[in-house]
Formats: sequence, C-alpha cells, structure tokens
Amino acid sequence: MTTGDARRPVTNSVTARWVGGWRCRVDAGGFGLMVDEPESAGGTGTGPMPTEYLLTAMASCYTLALAWAAGKRGVTLPDLTVTATGTYDGPRFCLLQLTVVSTADREVIERLVEPALRVCYVSNTIATSPPIEVTVEADGGRPASGSG
Repeated sequence: MTTGDARRPVTNSVTARWVGGWRCRVDAGGFGLMVDEPESAGGTGTGPMPTEYLLTAMASCYTLALAWAAGKRGVTLPDLTVTATGTYDGPRFCLLQLTVVSTADREVIERLVEPALRVCYVSNTIATSPPIEVTVEADGGRPASGSG
C-alpha cells in the first residue's frame, strides 16, 4: 500500500509495450509482466489477460488489507486466501466478488471485512470509479498535431 501526505497526491505508474498480436509487456515496480489473451480469443496464451491482472490486484490488495487489519487487532489469520471473481457483462465486469478463506473462526474474519475494505486501495478505487483521462503523445513525447 502506498501512503503519502494527505495534501499531496501520490502517483504510481506502470508501462505496457505492445509486442505484437494480443500481447504486451508491462513494467511494474521493477518487474516485467506479460499480458496476453487466450488462444481462443486470438492470443498466444503466454500470459494472463488484462482482466485477470485486475482481479489479481483486487485479490492481493484485499489479502494484504485483511492481514493489516488483523495485525492491528492482534489477530492472526492462518492459511489466509482471497479469491477475486469477476462476472462479465459485455466489455466490463457487472459483478466483482471476494471470497475469503482462513482456518480462523468465521466471526473473527467477519469483523475484519469492513476495516480491510476501508484500507484496500484497489477495492476503493474500483468502488468509486475515478475518471479516466487519456493523453496522446507522439514523436518522442511531443504532442500529436491535429492536421486534417
């Protein structure tokens, strides 16, 4: 989780480079990730789909948020796993579900659900749908000219 001064926003970026077909290579936090589509969709199946990375971000962030909330309360969550499931409706998910499993008592986990949601950056971002701005740059960073 990234934190910063409440008066100054903190940003984080990843960069995706198209490598052909339905594949791109993503540089994220010093790690190289491959994104692809399955062969049935015209890809090569050499990496997860972009939507699977979204679900990965959601599941992993919420897992860490649960662990943080548990730690703040002196609780342990043995064998903690979180599964994120997305239900497609056209070109978007119409439902996102998180399933939490642990050998801890159900009541212990249920008390952590809301505190973890409050600190989960990914869940909060998805729930509030920030605007998406697209900036186009061409020729080494110079703004593209609109000749016509």
